[in-house]
Amino acid sequence: MNRDTNGSRASSRRDAKPKGPAPIRAKGNALGQSDNASNPTRSQQRSFTPRDARGGPRTQFTGRGAPPPKRPPLTVFPTTLWEYPSQHYDAWVDEQGQVHQSRFQGRSGALAMQGDQEYVGATPSWVVWQVLMRYTNPGDLVIDPMCGSGTTLDVCADLDRRGVGFDLAPTRPEITRNDSRSLPLGTGSAACAFIDPPYSTHVHYSDDPACIGTLDARGDDGGKAYYDAMRRVLSELRRVLRPGGVLALYVSDSFRKRKGKPGGTFMPIGVEFFDILSESMNPMDMIAVVRHNEKLSRGNWRKAAVEENFYLRGFNYLMLFEKPLSAPNPKHIQAQSHKQTHKQPSGPQQRANRR
Repeated sequence: MNRDTNGSRASSRRDAKPKGPAPIRAKGNALGQSDNASNPTRSQQRSFTPRDARGGPRTQFTGRGAPPPKRPPLTVFPTTLWEYPSQHYDAWVDEQGQVHQSRFQGRSGALAMQGDQEYVGATPSWVVWQVLMRYTNPGDLVIDPMCGSGTTLDVCADLDRRGVGFDLAPTRPEITRNDSRSLPLGTGSAACAFIDPPYSTHVHYSDDPACIGTLDARGDDGGKAYYDAMRRVLSELRRVLRPGGVLALYVSDSFRKRKGKPGGTFMPIGVEFFDILSESMNPMDMIAVVRHNEKLSRGNWRKAAVEENFYLRGFNYLMLFEKPLSAPNPKHIQAQSHKQTHKQPSGPQQRANRR
């Protein structure tokens, strides 16, 4: 559902009239899922050339000799188990059954791409779409403090949200170079924040010594530097959110296999982040997002996981938190972790009672 200007959920997305590309009425069922929806004609496509990290045109990747993956138009998912057959989407269906094409649709039927799928660790754009469709309205300010290839910005452009992105190593002119531990935004200015942080040290994001991706979640310090840094990031996100604003955290646990030996080290990163955010924000829900990582389909990886008795990461968490509507004595995220033993759950009824 979309949200009203006070941060609480609006009764329906029908109250917000979407802007952007003119909708296409699809033939078929009420969801608009038809051949015409998934395979639009040239006259139905926007004339748009996707851009690479340098701002120039880029070629859409469809695989060597393989047919392009089937991408059904997106609809709002009703359960807490999410799965979609592609990293990116071409179109989405609104509540009236109208299909809207992504403005990042390529020419001559090429597949759309939000952000850059060649960027290591890129966030699935359809996950960002699901969050923004439920918790924001057109014109709302959405921030991504670790913006990577700009996926969140492109989804915001599709949905007419005001996307603002930061990163220590910007890949596009629209992304501002900034350390996410100190955001140049006013307190209470954003409706939503989406963050896909480093999961320890598995991906090299930047040579900048301030990069949190260089901090080990289970290093010699037990991960203290990593979690302290992420506390500061999450605290900043809470600050810039307006009351009732939503923070969406997309993250995975991690496992470091011992080289040449069975076993390894498990890092429950998602659990740690949930505890940190629960100290000062209201947990709304937690989604399991199925991963379609190339490594998961490699026979040697799967064989090793069974023979050496460890697990490949098959899902990511999508954690949803709400900034309290009122906090006479706000409890900020502190440098040392502690757990609350009693926490009032948050949900539609609890939010309704706080209005």
